[in-house]
Amino acid sequence: MIQGIIFDYGGTLDTNGLHWAEVLWAQYEACRLPVSKADFREAYVYGERTMGKQPLVKPTDDFRQVLLIKSRLQLQYLIEKGCLDSEHFPLGTYAEKIADGGYLVARKTVDNARKVLEKLKTTYKMVLVSNFYGNIHTILEDFGLLCYFEQVVESSVVGIRKPDPAIFTLGVEALHLSPEQVVVVGDSYGKDILPAHSIGCHTVWLRGIGWAEEQVDETLPSAIISDLQQVVEILRAEKG
Repeated sequence: MIQGIIFDYGGTLDTNGLHWAEVLWAQYEACRLPVSKADFREAYVYGERTMGKQPLVKPTDDFRQVLLIKSRLQLQYLIEKGCLDSEHFPLGTYAEKIADGGYLVARKTVDNARKVLEKLKTTYKMVLVSNFYGNIHTILEDFGLLCYFEQVVESSVVGIRKPDPAIFTLGVEALHLSPEQVVVVGDSYGKDILPAHSIGCHTVWLRGIGWAEEQVDETLPSAIISDLQQVVEILRAEKG
């Protein structure tokens, strides 16, 4: 019998399965930036790696500020590579536009996710396990989500990153349950589903539009969904 739930954050609660690269690319298109998707992908990877190596995000930064940092890094990369003309597309102006657009997407999606968490909170203990920059508490507070979780396990705080199964073990321990009593809900097959399955948890894969094609075994997840709201239905059926 499932008694606890571990949720992923990015790509799960804030985009309902859509990879953040796709969310930001949609903002590039909305701004009519003359950049190819291939060049954007290079810039996206550069930005993610830079943020992973340098302490650019402060613990008090909300999600809009995170998106602003990402956007600035990406646009600077594209300008330096010669893919974008800073005279016609000034970095500051367009970084703000991209961050604002992405933030609105996240807020709208989180509003729907909150309804799911509200329903589940009455029956299950819940923990969040996320790869993030040290400011996930600020983001959860800003979006009104922190109150739903018994504990938050953040990679930059505990020193373990997905797909290391050990970070999910910490989540299970935070719930004070055994792995077979816990279901993990996440959008990444490789970073959420595989490692959680390896320690004995049930898994619900929120399959959406990812970053790249993965070799997956669709028989491995306990369930595959296309919308976060389906978690409620699945757990209701599990309880019988």
